[in-house]
Amino acid sequence: MTTLSKVTPFLAANAVDAFLITNLHNVRYLTGFTGSNAVLLVLPDEMIFFTDPRYRLQTAQQVKERSVIAAGNLLKAVGALAARKKVKRIAVEESTMTLGEAELLRGKFEIRAASGVIETLRMVKSPEEIEKIRASVVLNSRALEQALKKAKPGMQEYELAAEIDYRMRKLGAESAAFETIVAAGPRSALPHAKPGNAKLEAGQMLLIDMGAMLDGYASDMTRMVHLGEPTKKYRDAYQAVLEAQLAAIAAVRPGRTGAQVDKAARDVLKAAGLGEAFVHSTGHGLGLEIHEDPRVGKSGKVKLAAGMAITIEPGVYLEGWGGIRIEDTVVVTEKGCEVLTTTPKELRAI
Repeated sequence: MTTLSKVTPFLAANAVDAFLITNLHNVRYLTGFTGSNAVLLVLPDEMIFFTDPRYRLQTAQQVKERSVIAAGNLLKAVGALAARKKVKRIAVEESTMTLGEAELLRGKFEIRAASGVIETLRMVKSPEEIEKIRASVVLNSRALEQALKKAKPGMQEYELAAEIDYRMRKLGAESAAFETIVAAGPRSALPHAKPGNAKLEAGQMLLIDMGAMLDGYASDMTRMVHLGEPTKKYRDAYQAVLEAQLAAIAAVRPGRTGAQVDKAARDVLKAAGLGEAFVHSTGHGLGLEIHEDPRVGKSGKVKLAAGMAITIEPGVYLEGWGGIRIEDTVVVTEKGCEVLTTTPKELRAI
């Protein structure tokens, strides 16, 4: 199936003459272009790529579709070409088009909002995409192991986060997939804690949530480290989260919804008396973006399908004490799923 044939059924089904794609991740998915300024006009018989003169050479190297190099506002160039093509109705990505941009087209064309069209295509990854995610996952795990060799009491959270990011880049990552989370002691009860100047102390738990971008694709992993001998409370809570994570992984298979996978994790934590401490969803899709569909949470209605890449990351968070989260990147297979993350999940003390 050609890239164009993946999108054109949307035109006929929604009675529009063209579909304007402005989300850069979607543009990259359909064309391979990795620059920072581009839009794509999908017509029934062709796709036309627009960018500015800075990307003339890059376009020649990356984009096979007909290309227009336009000085100034790209949407003005789109409007002029669409008018010449006798386009009357254009669907636009409402989540990425601003009101000002829409006004450039309104009046000349009938504008119709379209949401999630390309994102739905992106949910099921090709074998090539899965291998890119796998490579990102492996790099991410290697970066953690290298960085943990530097971790010690007295180091500040932001220092360890910087070491992790450095190791990612040293291993070939384009960037971190998101701001690396390093949270020590009671601060680990903040699910999205920003690394600060708090010092790592002996006897503390340490939560590390990290991901790499490699060849355009994201990985995501959370691991716990205990600085010194863990307490019984920590051991028990860790075991409960681990069992919840394993139960959710076991629930992943084609035809299951994200809500069903989420419930598998949630039931384990409820049984352990920690249900109220699980305050976020069990996971999310990932690929060109760190957060993509499908949603793996209470409201996750999408049925999983082979080729989807998701995270499984239950956690518990107790104010004044700390938080524990365990996260892997997995790929849905025909009979279940494959865990891509290679870093061990056994309770770890350093």
